[in-house]
Amino acid sequence: MAKLSVPRARLTAPAIATVAALTAGAVVAAAPVAQGQEPAPQQLVVDLGERTGAFHGAASGVLYGLSEDGVPSDNTLEPLRMTTVNQKPPAGAQHPNGDALVVADAFFRTGGEYIQINVQDMYAEWTYENVGGEIPCNDVCFDDYMEKLAWVVDEVANSPYADQIVYVPFNEPDYIWYETSAGNPAQYEARMGQLLDHWQTAVEYIREHHEGARVMGTNDAIFRERNYGDFLAFARDNDVLPDFTSWHQLDSSSMDPNNPNYFRNTYEVYRNLERELGIEPIPININEYAGNRDLTVPGQLVQWVSMFEEAKVDAGGKAYWTAAGLLAGDVVETNKPGAGWWFYKMYADMHGGDTVAVTRPDTTSLDALDAIAAIDDTRRQARIVAGGTPDPFDVVIENIDPAIFGDSVHVTLAASTWSGQNSDAPPPAVLFEDDLTPEGGALTIPVGGLGFDGDGAPNVDEMAAYEIILSPGGVGERTAVEQPWQASYEAENATITNGRVATHGTQQNWNAAAASGTQDVRDLNQPDSAVTFDVEVPEAGDYTLGIMYANQTGQPAQQVLTVNGEQAQFVDYQATMHWQWRTRVDVVVELDAGENQIQLAKSHPELGTATSEASIDRIDLAQVPTGPVTREYEAERSQTSGNVSYHYDQPQQSGAGFITLQSGGEALFSVYAEEDGYYDLEFIHNSPGRPGSVAADIELDRRPVAGAVLRANPGGGSFFKGDEHRLFLSAGVNRVTVEPSASTPVRLDKINVTRATTGPQPVQTVEAQDAELAGSAVVEGHAAASGGEYVGWIGQGPENNLSFDVEVAEAGDYQLVVHYSNDERDTGHPYNADIISRPIDITVNGGDSERFWFKNTWSWGNWWAVGVPVTLEAGTNTITMYNDPANSDTAEGCPDPCMPLLDSVWAPNLDRFELAPVRIG
Repeated sequence: MAKLSVPRARLTAPAIATVAALTAGAVVAAAPVAQGQEPAPQQLVVDLGERTGAFHGAASGVLYGLSEDGVPSDNTLEPLRMTTVNQKPPAGAQHPNGDALVVADAFFRTGGEYIQINVQDMYAEWTYENVGGEIPCNDVCFDDYMEKLAWVVDEVANSPYADQIVYVPFNEPDYIWYETSAGNPAQYEARMGQLLDHWQTAVEYIREHHEGARVMGTNDAIFRERNYGDFLAFARDNDVLPDFTSWHQLDSSSMDPNNPNYFRNTYEVYRNLERELGIEPIPININEYAGNRDLTVPGQLVQWVSMFEEAKVDAGGKAYWTAAGLLAGDVVETNKPGAGWWFYKMYADMHGGDTVAVTRPDTTSLDALDAIAAIDDTRRQARIVAGGTPDPFDVVIENIDPAIFGDSVHVTLAASTWSGQNSDAPPPAVLFEDDLTPEGGALTIPVGGLGFDGDGAPNVDEMAAYEIILSPGGVGERTAVEQPWQASYEAENATITNGRVATHGTQQNWNAAAASGTQDVRDLNQPDSAVTFDVEVPEAGDYTLGIMYANQTGQPAQQVLTVNGEQAQFVDYQATMHWQWRTRVDVVVELDAGENQIQLAKSHPELGTATSEASIDRIDLAQVPTGPVTREYEAERSQTSGNVSYHYDQPQQSGAGFITLQSGGEALFSVYAEEDGYYDLEFIHNSPGRPGSVAADIELDRRPVAGAVLRANPGGGSFFKGDEHRLFLSAGVNRVTVEPSASTPVRLDKINVTRATTGPQPVQTVEAQDAELAGSAVVEGHAAASGGEYVGWIGQGPENNLSFDVEVAEAGDYQLVVHYSNDERDTGHPYNADIISRPIDITVNGGDSERFWFKNTWSWGNWWAVGVPVTLEAGTNTITMYNDPANSDTAEGCPDPCMPLLDSVWAPNLDRFELAPVRIG
């Protein structure tokens, strides 16, 4: 069995463990272990020869993950290949947004299959008003419910999405209204009997009044064999079996203490119940899973998703603990991916293959090494996503078939580590890439070797997910992987002056949000409060200092940053949702070679006292690149559809191989941009045909880009050649698609993406306070706004508006970047923020308006940006913005309580605008 001949050692680099940095010449720091011996790594065995069924890929759902059409963006939805989401019913009063019929178009146009609706979300209060006041729900209670159900069924059955909606009649009835968790036998019988009678009445009504309707239940908070056995028997005998059986898997306290991997047992118990009752297997939907500590954390999420994929549950959905419209925190702002998003993208990229057997070293501990693995014969690729441990581990891959991979295997190891709940993450970092030769059909890939910080923290980041991709090797160009030096330092391990260490997100307090190292430092509000980090860097120069913090003061806060007692400056912190939601701000600092001291403090003798306060989780250091950074997006790893074939035999290919797109084929690339602006996209391809003729068209965010094409480049010189286009990309995820324009095949190798630093960048900037205002719109001041001013009070009709003129040389498609703030909220629930998005109706030159949505920014002092497309004429154009309630979604005749007016009547506060042509040249 071949094994990478790489020594294990600690490096002063962050918790992304791999062999790569060692092979790339990274700086090694000594790290002694007990008795001079390093413990043997755990082994995770992946058997590519034992297939366990078609990859299902349906565990990426979420409860209340969508807010409005465009929140989150289509760019963040489509690459995840989601099966289902769970939303509130039409006009449901439980939340101020997320109406299933409002978000349906966005979900289905990005590939979704069905939307669940929690019918009881018609009620405004958690845990749902029981108007009868009794347990179980009495006639008064149920009559009120049936009135609401009838209205919901009528709305859904007469909507364009009738065939794509699944009803969830009751949510957690074992706790709400019926309390069937009762242990007393007589009490249980009475309560369960009432629930079953009500289930039958509700389901029969739904199916009678909505032909072909599907239902899901009973949706208990905890699976209990007794409850589900009684439910299935009753439903079988009364012809009201659900189309999907559902329950929730949330926290460690609801699990069997003798087996924390509770679902694996639960699944077998449930299937045995079906067999004993003579019921054909019903699809299972775990439509709420994971505690708050798990959300946004790749290393935690992989443990949940692997269980559901192993069982081939129809779908799984992350629970809702905080705020809607964020895919449970995996989407930052509107269009930016967090580390959790990249984990689910890794998961989605397994589509089309078969899962294979994974043998785990520990199947009983709650937080333990786990993995998902799949093989795709058509692509000739195998993918493994692993994580969940702080210890080094080996991934042993067995039965590597030479008929699929050849004698040499191209191996790539990449990692995505936690980025906080509200800060975006770049694509997974490639840590190792090379061709390896299996021995006896097996390879061992060691994951370990990089230290988490300068204090000898874990070799492997338990918050990260590690992706291994196997492809045929032995052909093509190879470039050594080089990772820049980087390190992370936990605040709780620094020198703390007048502050307090707080613990979050452990197994014991599973419903607290995650923190790096499970701790942060807060209450830094005294004049001498400070956190002082001792750091060590390999050479003098500029470093990016990333500060992970939280700020629930409702407005921007500050701290004083000093480096070695100098470079004193205020660091500004945007507000976060609460003290447990962390985000990051980056500052460039100059460090000396060797030891340095970085301090974040409340005050400074010369600068004075910082405004307000923030808690500190950790700091990250990384060397500033000496030049532009180019990201490579290999075509053979893109998401493809239609007539596409995979090849690994061209000596000039980069990575593992290339693809050939025939007529009807498409390659979709999820291109990441650090910030709004121009990027040079170089498409490396070979396209036969008449020289200079158009071979393929390029779309950006599913919109054709005029002039952005790939031209035929047959024969002569290099096999692959490049077509370069300068495109304006939005911060976060951008969908770049390539599709042949004719019958001529397009051989696509990769896309190189580089931030444009020279050459034309025709971006026009307009300050909102310089625009023409009408009606109630007024200029107001805020220190964090551009120029210290913004425009507010736009709304309540088109007469209250903002407009400005722009002049452009050419007609065409432009990107309008709107900088805004919005902190409108509903009353909120004990643990839900009830944030509200605000719309803007935009017209160009008096034409038809188009509505765009702007998510809550957590504070009126946070200024975020959303890019929207506009089409302009050559010459002068007038852009007008307003909020016309006549364009709002409404629901008439819904029973009280409900939300008959579903949209805010106000536009967000507006700071400034940037306008740029989508393509230059």
